[in-house]
Amino acid sequence: MDSYQEKIGLLQEMIAFALVDGELHDREYDFLEIVAKELEIDKETFLKLFENRSETVVIKDEFNRICQFYRLALLMHCDGVLHEREQIKINEIGINMGLNPYAMKRVLQLMKTSPNRMVPGEVLLAVFSEQHN
Repeated sequence: MDSYQEKIGLLQEMIAFALVDGELHDREYDFLEIVAKELEIDKETFLKLFENRSETVVIKDEFNRICQFYRLALLMHCDGVLHEREQIKINEIGINMGLNPYAMKRVLQLMKTSPNRMVPGEVLLAVFSEQHN
């Protein structure tokens, strides 16, 4: 991740996505808080992001776009309830990021069938790499 503003943008996008179903579940909040810590965003700034709504930052690097898509997918699954609005929104976000819709669909299907809703990193990257051939 290149800059602090990009990190803030990623977290803002995740917060907006978490609120798409109209409710912020405790597990979603906990997940967002973990991501904020990993991105080295302090607690005060993190809390302010729930109040401030701004435009999302475009992620230039494909690897980071794939990682962000996967973070959003994990967030979508962490409350144990898959809302139709979440599924529609994650597809919109992925397409707006320039990700391959077939690869996104495949990753989401792999997550759905996984017992812990996680996909190994090498599998995730392989799914998106397949689409380049």
